[in-house]
Amino acid sequence: MVAPDVEIRRSLRRRRTVTAFRENGRIVVCLPSRLSKAEERRWVQVMLDRLAAQEKRRRPSDEGLLARAGELSRKYLDGRATPTSVRWSASQRARWGSCTPSDGSIRLSARLQGLPTWVIDYVLVHELTHLLVNDHGPEFWALVGRFPRAERARGFLDGYSHAAGTADEDGDGDGPPGGDDEDDVTDD
Repeated sequence: MVAPDVEIRRSLRRRRTVTAFRENGRIVVCLPSRLSKAEERRWVQVMLDRLAAQEKRRRPSDEGLLARAGELSRKYLDGRATPTSVRWSASQRARWGSCTPSDGSIRLSARLQGLPTWVIDYVLVHELTHLLVNDHGPEFWALVGRFPRAERARGFLDGYSHAAGTADEDGDGDGPPGGDDEDDVTDD
């Protein structure tokens, strides 16, 4: 049985593909109109399972964040950055992440939950790098630049902030060399 918060959209133009996404608090599954009711039930369940798995990857637990941070440190920072804790923070409204090098703790804004995994990974790499380098100088950006999608993630976060109306007015947020000396990824 299909959950009540699932909307089925059939299309004559859709021939083979089935997609699912969230819209206004409900899950929308788009199907070709030619599918039988049995095929519809099967595909809806397949897509609900896929969507749940995707969302789980995008909303890891604090323990999952810590494990991911360890993987990213090994992959991009030669394992040198070892946080003592990594957790979601609902109180961070102007920053994507923050780091306290003295105790090794990293906090990520809960606003990142649901964003693409590679964007969350970028913020983790940024904050992990602060465990090694305090400022945003050339050494810092060289290490962050080891993450292959760093520039793309920065652009994504800038666009996301702009769309949400929280973009940096003067454009000098947490930029590359020559930018500010904050120790956090900011969007204000």
